[in-house]
Amino acid sequence: MAGDSRARMIHSAVRLLRERGYSGMGFREVVKHSGAPRGSIYHHFPGGKAQLGVEAIGEFGTFVRDVIVAVAAANPGDPVGALHAFIEAWRQIVKAEDYRAGCPVVAVGIEEHEDAPQLMEAVVTAFDQWQTALAELLAAAGVPASRSGTMATTAIAAVEGAVIMSRARRDTKPLEEVAVELELGLRSALNPT
Repeated sequence: MAGDSRARMIHSAVRLLRERGYSGMGFREVVKHSGAPRGSIYHHFPGGKAQLGVEAIGEFGTFVRDVIVAVAAANPGDPVGALHAFIEAWRQIVKAEDYRAGCPVVAVGIEEHEDAPQLMEAVVTAFDQWQTALAELLAAAGVPASRSGTMATTAIAAVEGAVIMSRARRDTKPLEEVAVELELGLRSALNPT
């Protein structure tokens, strides 16, 4: 049962990070959102808010990496289809959240954390996981090694930026436009002339 309340608190922290960022997430809100007993947060996260933030970023980072791996497995030999499925998943998430929630990794990454540098380390680790998974997908599909890493970085940066723009505009058009351009770039890398 203790693991359940801990997992609920991490899930709630991810949710609150997606909506408010690290500076807007407090233990009180996490306890309220998760329904966990107040004292349990200090038991599960003796390192305080920073520990909870690091674990929430880590869980979300792993989740997204697993999504990349899953869409690759569901689209074997079709990196364009995998990329499209990944972007479509983000489009659906942004719409389902009524443009109120984005990526918790970005939310933490754009804030300053001088008192908790481990937060930025967690952000870097999450982005590195995604970049590696996407680069491996592209390389396996035949994108030259000289381009697979940079294309993966470009795709992640473009999608994350499009999520932010979609939230601001309350419209998924930025994600749709990024999908078209990334797919064109990927097709070009797969079929150089």
